Order: sequence, then C-alpha cells, then structure tokens
Amino acid sequence: MIPWTLIDTAIMPDGGGELRLKQRGGEFSIMLGTIELMNSRLSGSEEALARLSYERVRSHPRPHMLIGGLGMGFTLRAALKELPTDARITVGELVPAVVAWARGPMAEVFAGCLDDARVSIREGDVGRLIQSGTGEYDAILLDVDNGPEGLTRRANDALYSVSGLRAARTAMKPNGVLSVWSSAPDAGFTRRLKEAGFAVEELSVRASTKGKGARHVIWMAMKTGR
Repeated sequence: MIPWTLIDTAIMPDGGGELRLKQRGGEFSIMLGTIELMNSRLSGSEEALARLSYERVRSHPRPHMLIGGLGMGFTLRAALKELPTDARITVGELVPAVVAWARGPMAEVFAGCLDDARVSIREGDVGRLIQSGTGEYDAILLDVDNGPEGLTRRANDALYSVSGLRAARTAMKPNGVLSVWSSAPDAGFTRRLKEAGFAVEELSVRASTKGKGARHVIWMAMKTGR
C-alpha cells in the first residue's frame, strides 16, 4: 500500500490545534490531531448538504448562499452544479492555508471552482459573516466542525448556541434555510434549533456518493415567516 505523505501543516486560530494535509497517491486527507476531518474519497454527505439546501430555496430569485468551511470544496462544487448563473456563493474559511491548499496541492480536486464568477472567498470567521448580515442569505450551510460543537476551535460553540442560531435566522431572508452537517445525531441541537424559531428536519445521508459507508446527519432548519 502506498504510504501517506505529509504535504503541509497549518495552525488553527485561538489554540485550535494543528491541521495536517496528507496525500496517498491521488487521495488527500485533512487531519486535526488523530481525527480525520475530511477525505477526498468521501464526499456524498457534503454534496447532499448543497443539493438539499438548494431544493428548499429553489424558488428564490438570485439566491445568495453562505458556505461555512471550504474544506476540500465538495459542498462548493455541488452548489455550483445546482445554483443558477445569477446566484452568489460566499465561502467563509477561517484558515488561509486551506485556501492555499485548494489552489496548490489540491488544485486538481477543486477543478477550478474557486475561479467561478459566482464565488467569493472570505478568509475569516464565518460567525462574523453571519453576525454582520441582516436578511442577506437565502441559505447558510455550516460544515466547519464534525458536528454542532466547536471541534476545530472552542469559539465555534457560539455558532450552535441558541443566540448563535438566532443570529443566523436574522441573517437569512424569509423562507431561507440553515443547513448543518454532522457526523452523528444530536438531540440537544435539534431542540436548540426549534427554540431559535426554526422548523426543523433531521436527515440521514450516506458518506459515500455510492450510497454506502457511514451515515451522517444534516439538519435543515427553515426560517418560516419573516
């Protein structure tokens, strides 16, 4: 078997630890300590995050989608396939090195999607993008941790608190959707979404695009009314 090769490392802000980009043949992995955050072979649930989100705002004119976390670009590429030519996609990525990896060693994986005219990359905390928006986004997609808690950095806990969820609701247009990816269910998070005023669906999706492998969870939280 081909051994893994360490390509690069990056320090997370606020003491969040060290990200490691590894490669084995044509396969890439991003690790945080001993935890694999993502692998280029498994993209099914991240692609579903974009597809299912757009299904719920398909009738919105000139939709604006905010994606929290660039990662390996699975969700972004899927969104570009779904969204119309007059859409906008803002991607908030906290770690500048991840953007550099997308344009460098993983350029083939990203297949030029960062150069699409609909895409704007904002390096920084997606929480600040949410806090600064009022009625700005048709869809907010969060895939910045392995679930609704601050795995990559403790400050991310605020995103999943009731106050953070209410801020996301304020940042959305009427009948918009907040979509959150997780590696596992979390009943407490479902309750917090409802407390923040959302109508909630909790969906189970496969990690692999072939419909196999582990099951992941996606919450679809609709902003009903204004």
